[in-house]
Amino acid sequence: MTATEDTGSGQDGRPATEAPRDGWPLYEVFVRGKRGLNHVHVGSLHAADDTMALTHARDLYTRRNEGVSIWAVRSQHIAASTRDEKDPFFAPSADKVYRHPTFYDIPADVPHI
Repeated sequence: MTATEDTGSGQDGRPATEAPRDGWPLYEVFVRGKRGLNHVHVGSLHAADDTMALTHARDLYTRRNEGVSIWAVRSQHIAASTRDEKDPFFAPSADKVYRHPTFYDIPADVPHI
């Protein structure tokens, strides 16, 4: 469907498929660059749906053709720890010293470690 096609009117005069902007969900955008191995958070945007979020993310965050992959994730679906939880949340990893390479002695006759 093109922008010029009539999709019918909603109650407020907008096309029926277009939601009010203040009702659009917030998306977090991650882009993987041509030389990168991982996706990096580049910003946020509001969009009516997933397709619109990807299109707007492409237009906003990869204008210079630097990206090879884009993730647009609704913010409500991201679970994150808070700064206040930092110490108690990561405390269990501190008592497992065997997970750190400094716990082990490396024999002198083993190269390249």
